[in-house]
Formats: sequence, C-alpha cells, structure tokens
Amino acid sequence: MSFTWTASQREETAEPSWRSLPNDAGYRWRMSTPTIRFAYDMWPQYNRRMREVIGALSTEQLAIRPSADLWPIWAIVGHTAGARVYWLCDVIGESGAETTPFADAAGIGWEDDLDHPRSADELVNALDSTYRLIEPCMDRWTPDMLADQIHRDYNGTDQVHTRGSILQRLFTHDAYHCGELSQTLGIHRLPQIDLWRPD
Repeated sequence: MSFTWTASQREETAEPSWRSLPNDAGYRWRMSTPTIRFAYDMWPQYNRRMREVIGALSTEQLAIRPSADLWPIWAIVGHTAGARVYWLCDVIGESGAETTPFADAAGIGWEDDLDHPRSADELVNALDSTYRLIEPCMDRWTPDMLADQIHRDYNGTDQVHTRGSILQRLFTHDAYHCGELSQTLGIHRLPQIDLWRPD
C-alpha cells in the first residue's frame, strides 16, 4: 500500500488515513512502514547538547562575538532555530510555526535585530519549540517522500528543492553553527558543545 503526498499541497494531516483500514491493518501499517528517524536518530541529542550549553551562559557570555563584524552567540542560536521554522513551515508547509517564537520566519529574524539581545531562557525555548517541529516529521516522513519536489519562491525566482535536501540542509545547518559556536566558546575558555559525548 502506498500513499502519494504532493509537494505543493500544505500537509496538515499528521498521518495517512490508516484508521479506515479493516481490523488491525492500520496498526500493522504503522508498525511496518519505515520512516526516516533511523537516519537522523542523533538529532535529538545534538539539539539537547546545544540547549544545555547555551542555557548555562550569562548575558555577557551570550554577547560574545567571534569577531567584531560577526554575530554574537545569541544571534547565531536564534538564526539556527529560526531557520528550522522557515524551511519546515514556510517552504515545505508543515504546521506549528505559531508554537515557536518565529511565527513569521520569512520576515525579520532575531539575528536581524542586534539591538534586541535574547536571553538564555529565550534561546532555550526557541531551540526546544522549533525542535518539536522536527520530531513529527521524522516519524511521519518515509524514505520515498524525501524525493518529493518542493518549490520555493526566492526573490521572484522559482527554486526547486527535494524534501530530503531540505532536511539535510537543516541537519547540517545545526551542526555547522554548533561548530561555529564551539570555536567561539573554546577561544573564551567556556564549555563547548560536544555533540558526540555519551550520555
């Protein structure tokens, strides 16, 4: 049994209509249909590692910049969280943007307003609330869905992405900025974000 998901359609249903299947077929379908979680099973840990380090920083530490012309730590974290909402909700069409601090993720981001520094509590909430958008995707999206084409209007230009390329972009975007943050933190002799440390 297969289900077709159109990339241009906003996905507002959490699952295919397995409830209409006879007897226990719906249960068996859910148990046997592969999802993409196995390929991204470390993402929850990576998010947790970032929030643990960022949540422990003071206002002064969050204001540290790697150089005078680059974003402070708090802005990098805000950008990282906001990108999740932009790509998942604004581009792909997942619901839930209103449950995060970035209801209009395509607009002005926290990193665009450097005169309004964000606190550790705000940043932790941003990481947690935006990660909650990722979780159901990992349990609902199947490997076949990763080839779906997603159209993005970027400054009047139609860009075509696949669902898989967007997810990879977000996963590596998190890792990229964790590395950037860790380098800055390490230079200032502060705890770094160790993504791979065993629990």
